[in-house]
Amino acid sequence: MKIISIKRKSIFKISMLIVFIVMVGVFSTSFGMQSYYKLDFSTGLVTASKLNVRSGPSTKYPIVTTVNKNEYVRVLAGIGTWYVIQTDGDYIGAVSQQYIKAIYPNNSGNIGGSSTGGNTSNNTVTSSSMNTDEKEVFNLINKQRANNGLAALKIDEEVQRVARIKAEDMVTNNYFSHQSPTYGSPFDMLRSFKISYRTAGENIAANSSNSGAVNAWMNSSGHKANILNSSYNYTGIGVVNSPRYGKIFVQQFIGK
Repeated sequence: MKIISIKRKSIFKISMLIVFIVMVGVFSTSFGMQSYYKLDFSTGLVTASKLNVRSGPSTKYPIVTTVNKNEYVRVLAGIGTWYVIQTDGDYIGAVSQQYIKAIYPNNSGNIGGSSTGGNTSNNTVTSSSMNTDEKEVFNLINKQRANNGLAALKIDEEVQRVARIKAEDMVTNNYFSHQSPTYGSPFDMLRSFKISYRTAGENIAANSSNSGAVNAWMNSSGHKANILNSSYNYTGIGVVNSPRYGKIFVQQFIGK
């Protein structure tokens, strides 16, 4: 019985070695031996109508998945003239740089990073990823909550990212609805971006001014109820210029 046990262990070790060699071979085949380099951004916007994500940095490699125009991807590194990316479906692969627009933290109207800024005049902490319009709406919302004896909302960086994407989706696809043709309902969208919550809600508006959008919300019972909901403690706000409406506003709320 001892000899059989030793043989089984030897066979197991050989099997594991073979698996390891195969894994290394697959990785080498996928991404080759080219040098990776770091990038000064981590989010990219897809500009091609449909972009193939491949298992290596060349069109000779097989397609892993596809991403559509105006989708956002995490850009992990550069390799030659290709980027290594991660999609929202957690696929990792390579895409040509010419079809990815780099998104930097402080560009107005674009998705930014994850750092937080200082206190505003209303003593509410905003995020450096927010543009000027979004910060103003955020402070106006928290002023309404303060006037009603409620704690200020805080920015959740991922919810902030999703609210911006939703606003841009509404402008790009020319619709005005809580139901996105791209992402589904607000709840579907939050879940697809792997955001967990106990309770959630969404306000949308089309207006030419920030204060006008907030005032319209406060004059609507359903929107006002979201703003003054004590169950919500985190938010994200997207404000994007619209050729049709002036600006599109999306505020998403979650309670943790």
